[in-house]
Amino acid sequence: MKNIAQQISGGWTFLILVLVTYGVISVTHSSLAFGALISFWKIFQKVIPILTFVFILTFLFNIFLKPKIIIKYLSKQSGLKGWLLAIGGGIISMGAIYIWYPLLADLKEKGMSNALIATFLYNRAVKLQLLPFLIYYFGWA
Repeated sequence: MKNIAQQISGGWTFLILVLVTYGVISVTHSSLAFGALISFWKIFQKVIPILTFVFILTFLFNIFLKPKIIIKYLSKQSGLKGWLLAIGGGIISMGAIYIWYPLLADLKEKGMSNALIATFLYNRAVKLQLLPFLIYYFGWA
């Protein structure tokens, strides 16, 4: 029994503990367990389209972006084109930040430099739709 417990990874252990906890709660307090499952389902329905979108983007990047292209436009040797691409991409990117982490990790594996990743993430704060408000409150300078 001790060997089996050592072979099970932390993720599986957590899953087993959660399932056992749900099982015990469903026997003792069925309405509480049912409410928790309903809440889980609502959250799952909100998250699954985002995860699907991220997986599709990652799939498409793996198909169409070859390492030579990424090295050319997003590596340390990319020069001004890489910086402008990272700045522009950060400005036009939308959605929650956690959507971009898997994509950026994939690009990093293919040769994107840390400086360009930081530039992309920093420029996510610049939103074109807020530019008129910024000009109004802070002026052109």
